[in-house]
Amino acid sequence: MPQSSTEATSSGAASGGQLEERIDLSTETTQKIAQSKSLPLTDGLALLSALEKRCRVGNDTPSLVQVCEASLELCFEANDHEALVNTLKTLSTRRSQKSKAIAALVTKCLPWVVDVDGDGFTPLPTADSAAAANQENLVTELRNITDGKMYLEAERARLTRSLAILKEANGDIATAATVLQDVHVETYGSISKREKIEFILEQMRLTLLKRDYVRAYIVSNKVKRSMLDEEGMSELKIKFYVLLSQYHSHERDALELARCFHAIYSTASSASSDEDDDNNKWKESLTNTVVFLCLSEYSNEVKDMMERINLDPQLEKIIECKETIKSFLKNEIIHYPLPHQAMLESIPAFVNGGETTDASLALKEHWHTTFHTRIVQHNLRVASLYYRQIHTSRLATLLSLSTPETEQHLSNMVSSGALYAKIDRPMDIVRFAKKRCEEEVLSDWAADIKELLGLVEETTYLIQKENMVQSH
Repeated sequence: MPQSSTEATSSGAASGGQLEERIDLSTETTQKIAQSKSLPLTDGLALLSALEKRCRVGNDTPSLVQVCEASLELCFEANDHEALVNTLKTLSTRRSQKSKAIAALVTKCLPWVVDVDGDGFTPLPTADSAAAANQENLVTELRNITDGKMYLEAERARLTRSLAILKEANGDIATAATVLQDVHVETYGSISKREKIEFILEQMRLTLLKRDYVRAYIVSNKVKRSMLDEEGMSELKIKFYVLLSQYHSHERDALELARCFHAIYSTASSASSDEDDDNNKWKESLTNTVVFLCLSEYSNEVKDMMERINLDPQLEKIIECKETIKSFLKNEIIHYPLPHQAMLESIPAFVNGGETTDASLALKEHWHTTFHTRIVQHNLRVASLYYRQIHTSRLATLLSLSTPETEQHLSNMVSSGALYAKIDRPMDIVRFAKKRCEEEVLSDWAADIKELLGLVEETTYLIQKENMVQSH
């Protein structure tokens, strides 16, 4: 049967069934798109809808993409938001819809809601609340379309971040955090490493604002620390450790806080030039590192970190921190309060960034009490080095504490295994030296005798050797 002149040409069925039959509708598509622009919106969409079906069934993907984009343009130019959303939803859910057509639908709508020329996720400014609601509705619909489609995972991540920004702008922090957590961006392969880290940092920030500290810590583990050490990641590394310090501040973990601030200091000091005297970021970070190291419970790791920071030449520029570190490294009694106690406790990190809420004031009081406790514990370790036993009243005088307070601190250190001590209350004596059994004493005596005899034997050999040399 001869083909009508008005029908499109067909490429015919491919041999072997390897390719689908394709009908070329490009000429008709161009004509009907131009015709639809002169018709009312409803009639224009109806005309393009029939053409869309023919292009989809005929496997004319380029023409199908043009029809889909033209349908959205008609709705957008008519400023009919409801028709735009309905058309978008209808076209994207057609039976056997092509992936290129769905991708074209999303790509076409993106410039209408986000700044595609900038970061790709910042929502465009709106004139009024109605426009803002339409914008949020369109972003939500685009997210629904991209759900589960690997070829649109990058667009879904950016749209999710846009929706979170809109929710946060409306004051709905909890929903913004929940929306952002739905996207596991660390598994996406089409997004750059830097964009992944930025997305995860935004997840951390919102979960911390939501005060969901457990989830914030879980999210922080998605960031590989080795990535932050790569070139060009300095800004993100500082932001990551600032956010992580908020979590550890809530947990009141002084050692982890010291590690965070030391990482910030290492990054900031390497990024700043010698001439940039106005950049005090590294000074603040180094001060915070020293303060929270002093607040950390004593361990070999804490002492090693103090030794390394004490050798840092930059520490000479902060006299208060230099003297404080020296005091904790010396085996000498530290008198409380320290000469620079007020300055050390005035840092913003002591009160969670300078906040004046009840929680921040409670945190400041906790660090103040902990500071005193760490100084007392240092003094008790020093006393145990110089005394085998000492009167409790004398020890309390050295520590500037009352006798009950001294016993309390001793008991806490003994319970934690940080110190060996026994208190004899009737005799008013504290014994730091552990009483040894007869076998231990005898073993030590035998070891000392063996060492002494070894020295005598070596000395005798050297004398005989010298005499033989002199005799010849």
